Amino acid sequence: MDPVPPAHSLRRTPIQQRSADRLARILDACAELLDETGYENLSTRAVALRAGVPIGSVYRFFGNKRAMAIALAHRNLDRYVDGIADRLDGLPATHWRPVVDAVLDEYLAMKRSVPGFALVDFGVPAPPAGDNEGDPNHQVAARLTELLSAHLGLTRDATLERAVLVAVEATDALIQLAFRNDPAGDPAIVAETRAMMHAYLARVLD
Repeated sequence: MDPVPPAHSLRRTPIQQRSADRLARILDACAELLDETGYENLSTRAVALRAGVPIGSVYRFFGNKRAMAIALAHRNLDRYVDGIADRLDGLPATHWRPVVDAVLDEYLAMKRSVPGFALVDFGVPAPPAGDNEGDPNHQVAARLTELLSAHLGLTRDATLERAVLVAVEATDALIQLAFRNDPAGDPAIVAETRAMMHAYLARVLD
């Protein structure tokens, strides 16, 4: 079963399997329609029709399309972290560069294959200004810091958290550029991004 989005992003948390499956279908439909129509033209009614559920089922979970997109972003982040964890299972804890590569490679894989990810990866368009707690990159950095510190045996302190946040912000901007240049991600810019991550994080991980 797909991870259930955090309760604060849902009007009602599914308890039964049937309800959880319906929620998953709604989020799948939302992701597909984001690719087809964009965020501005996304509607709860269209999502209900694509998911094959009554419109009331959508409103049982979400008050509006933004809440629905936020839930999709949370699901994407959970899948991203799970994907990285799977990659790390085969990597030794003695070298950090392959671990950082795994973090980037999983993001690139999702960018190329996950429906709706181009518009809603880990956050919705135009998040509230000044809301660091709800800022997608802060959330991603917090989850990555937890993963990296656990796998590499690092102390999770302010220096590590700041370094990971800066790396996430810089990588996010460069990967956006790579996919603007090439729908599959400009290989040269991706290579530069990887080199930047290695050079910057060496300051705290070497």
